[in-house]
Amino acid sequence: MPAATLQQPNIEFFTSIFPLTFPTPAPTTHPDLVTTKDLHREEDLLRNPFSFRHWWTAIQNVKEVSAAAQKAEAPSDLKPEVAALLGPLSSPAARQSLQRQTYLYEAALVQFPGSFKLWKSYLQTRMSFVLGKLVQKKKAGGRKKFPDMREALEDEQEDLERWEGGVDGIIGWEEWRLLVATFERCLMWLPRMPRIWLLYLSIFNHPFCPPQISHTHARRTYDRALRTLPPSLHHRIWARYLLWAESKGGATTVAVYRRYLAVDPSITERYTAILLSENNPDPRPLEAAKLLLALARKAARGEYTSPEGKSPYQLLGEFLDVVEQHAEEVGLDVPDTIDSNQKIADEAEAQAAASQRPPEPASVDGKLIRFAGPPVPVSDGKPSSPYDEDEDTRSPRKLNIEDIVRKDGLEVYKDQAGRLWTGLATYWIKRGEFDRAKHTFERGLASVLTIRDFTQIFDAYSEFSESLVSALMESLENPDEDEDEEDVKETEKELDTKMKEFEELMDRRPFLVNDVLLRRNPNDVQEWEKRVALWGDDDEKVAETYNQALATVNPRRATANFHRLYINFAKFYEEGGTTGEAERDLNSARKILDKATKVNFKTVDELAEVWCEWAEMEIRAENYDEAIRVMQRAAVVPKDTKVNFFDHSLPVQARLFKSLKLWSFYVDLEESLGTVESTKAVYDKIMDLRIANAQIIVNYAAFLEENKYYEESFKVYERGTELFTFPVSFEIWNIYLAKFVKRYGGSKIERTRDLFEQALEKCPPKSCKPIYMMYATFEEEHGLAKRAMSIYDRATTAVADEDKFELFTIYIARATSNYGLPATRPIYERAIEILPDRQTAEMCLRFAAMERKLGEIDRARTIYAHASQFCDPRVNPKFWQEWNNFEIETGSEDTFREMLRIKRSVQAQFNTEASYLAAQMAAKQSGVETEAEAAPVDAMAAAERQAVGGGGGAPAFVSAKSSTDVRQQEPLEAAPAQANEDEIHISDEED
Repeated sequence: MPAATLQQPNIEFFTSIFPLTFPTPAPTTHPDLVTTKDLHREEDLLRNPFSFRHWWTAIQNVKEVSAAAQKAEAPSDLKPEVAALLGPLSSPAARQSLQRQTYLYEAALVQFPGSFKLWKSYLQTRMSFVLGKLVQKKKAGGRKKFPDMREALEDEQEDLERWEGGVDGIIGWEEWRLLVATFERCLMWLPRMPRIWLLYLSIFNHPFCPPQISHTHARRTYDRALRTLPPSLHHRIWARYLLWAESKGGATTVAVYRRYLAVDPSITERYTAILLSENNPDPRPLEAAKLLLALARKAARGEYTSPEGKSPYQLLGEFLDVVEQHAEEVGLDVPDTIDSNQKIADEAEAQAAASQRPPEPASVDGKLIRFAGPPVPVSDGKPSSPYDEDEDTRSPRKLNIEDIVRKDGLEVYKDQAGRLWTGLATYWIKRGEFDRAKHTFERGLASVLTIRDFTQIFDAYSEFSESLVSALMESLENPDEDEDEEDVKETEKELDTKMKEFEELMDRRPFLVNDVLLRRNPNDVQEWEKRVALWGDDDEKVAETYNQALATVNPRRATANFHRLYINFAKFYEEGGTTGEAERDLNSARKILDKATKVNFKTVDELAEVWCEWAEMEIRAENYDEAIRVMQRAAVVPKDTKVNFFDHSLPVQARLFKSLKLWSFYVDLEESLGTVESTKAVYDKIMDLRIANAQIIVNYAAFLEENKYYEESFKVYERGTELFTFPVSFEIWNIYLAKFVKRYGGSKIERTRDLFEQALEKCPPKSCKPIYMMYATFEEEHGLAKRAMSIYDRATTAVADEDKFELFTIYIARATSNYGLPATRPIYERAIEILPDRQTAEMCLRFAAMERKLGEIDRARTIYAHASQFCDPRVNPKFWQEWNNFEIETGSEDTFREMLRIKRSVQAQFNTEASYLAAQMAAKQSGVETEAEAAPVDAMAAAERQAVGGGGGAPAFVSAKSSTDVRQQEPLEAAPAQANEDEIHISDEED
């Protein structure tokens, strides 16, 4: 209930109560201060006036007695609203307690005026009666000893005192005034005590503090505290001072923050947030923008680090946000901006002119003069930045946003050009300067270097144009009553103009994107080609684009296929424009290609392709002689041919004569249009320059062969074999030998043999197999069978290991056809010695099969026994199956037992863990079914499987005794399952 609404009797009631502590209560003026019970205490204090303990004990006793009296006091008969105004002094006992304690404290302070303990207790007591009960907060953890101001403000905001109740500032004005007077008396005695100052300053944050105290007096008290206390304690005062200033707002906040920011700019961002706060009745966007601009510039120079971890660009972005939201209050209008830009340009020209002047002498007539510019102010040993009105918060001058964005944004943050240009355009849109905004968008699109920035600007530009069109359409749909027909027509005309501009903008987008890519890399040939394609059928623009591209691109820095620009430009004139409707202009095409031949391209192949395209153009124009002359010009061989083709320090024109692409085209042209002699001359030049490859050799020889120059073609093959080594010369030898044999057959046998021997002399094992096969075939057809067999025999040792098996197979087949099966025995024996183990088994099977055909059963059995050492039963079940069938068909009981014994020994040999795993892996990869997986084909196979231990859960390898037991028992069990008429019955008594 406000004090102003109280009735007159209540006012008289309040005035009868206050003041309670003025004049200072004493027994003479307040007889009830000292009772008969207190006489002993008074006499004790009179006897010991200088004993602090006696005074402190007396005060504490009075506090205890007063607290007990207040608890025992009956409920007050005052109305709740009246009691709320009086706060802690609403009861008579509380008021009497205040007077008694004040009497004792004042008497004690007469004796101990410099006691911090006594003063602090006195002040806290007075505060409890005036401000109410202090709410104690629970604190978690400690605090930094010297936190920065941002953290200190956050901590202080949480630690600000809160009270319950309190005396109303109007009703209890006298008590508030006397409390302030008590603090002032205390500070006269203890001016250097920061705790007293903090207690004093805390009362200014009380919600009931009278305005006479909480405003001007509070500000002056804060200033006195800063002047009185040492600088090391100022941060404790400033934290409260700034929070108090924020609570007051207006000019007070501005004045206090400006004072602090002059010393510590770390909380500038907090200050700008306060200036722009929605709760601020007097926002200052211009000052906030200048502060953010100053911070962004200092951060870019490395003089400022944001406490919130913001980068210089983020600070500049916040400045742009302020500019966009408060365009009218922050920035200059268009005429002032133009004038400011002109002034800045004039100053820049003046500085440039001054920098070109010769330096002044250091002295004139012996007197030193200033050298190299104006004086630079120095502070703290470091040069300070010159004064800038854009950063002066006290200056009312508005900002030139265009210059700031250009100087502090676009020149520094080139990768954020899109955001900066759109921000500047948004500023002009907010000011209603649509033409200036459009001009800004166009400047941005014409300067950005990345697609991301372009997309950002273009999207904003198109959205702006679309919003203008929408606004004009809405105005036409909902016209004002005051508008006449002329206004409507003018609006329609403006709408048509804006729609046309919007459509043109959309049509220009591919060109604008191409401009961005070309600005980023003017040497990008592919983008120039796209630029040409964008113009479509506009021949004039296409020619202009080609000329611009050829004048802009640096040949040494161009991307791939720079020569295609010249070639396509020449084709443009050759074909009569893009549509072919114009007149063909071969002379212009020749001039372009002639100019291209003088360009120092990156690679020789590009220049060679230009010459080739020129010749092809002449061929298309049916100027065949001119095409030959063009290639003759291109293929001129200099006197000094000792030029390194890969020496990039030389121009490509000096290395062109060694271009195989150029000579290949030239020789094809001569073959088509020239004579045999001219073609041979070109081929000979290629050979003399030693730039021919295998294909050139083959083509030259084929050309001579077509023209019946057989011996010369063979000479070319021979030169090719001398120029190249294997494996390249292998192909030449292969063709050469085939052609020679085809040409002469058996008429020049010795010469043919010499050629084969020459080919095989340096041939590596990987490549010699086809030559040996051709050599042997030649001997079989035109020579002696004996020589053919010797060639096969040589081949079996000369070829690579992977080809030997196939070659032995062919060798055996040829020997069989020529000499019969018995003649193959030494070949088989040699193959078994030479071939690797995995192929030896297969060869042994073939050898054994051959012996069986000849009826040599014992020899076949010996071969099987020899091959068994290479065949693991788990990996090669096929071998053991064939041997098993062989013994069933041709063997006896003893031979079968011997086969089983050998099989067990071989299995024992391979029965290791590593060997087993390798065997399983090999079997899976080859897809061969292992013995354990193969089903028995007959009873004998089942008996063999069980005897070896592969079935019935028996171990994979057992001793001979247990193996015998298995052979004796398990076949008997398996016999009923499958009967076999040819079963061999083995006696139980036999081993």
